[in-house]
Amino acid sequence: MATSSIFANFSIKDSKTAEAFVDALERSSKERSRPELSAPEYITDKDKITEFFSQRKKK
Repeated sequence: MATSSIFANFSIKDSKTAEAFVDALERSSKERSRPELSAPEYITDKDKITEFFSQRKKK
């Protein structure tokens, strides 16, 4: 989500739209998911470091 989207202005002019908006907010608060974070992988072998950087040049 772009950060500028949190500053958007909008108007709700009817009850049906207001209910849909509130329902969407309630669902999103219940369905919070957190990304799974993996532990960082450290490359200490000289040959593996060389291989890693040589792959960057190919792309």
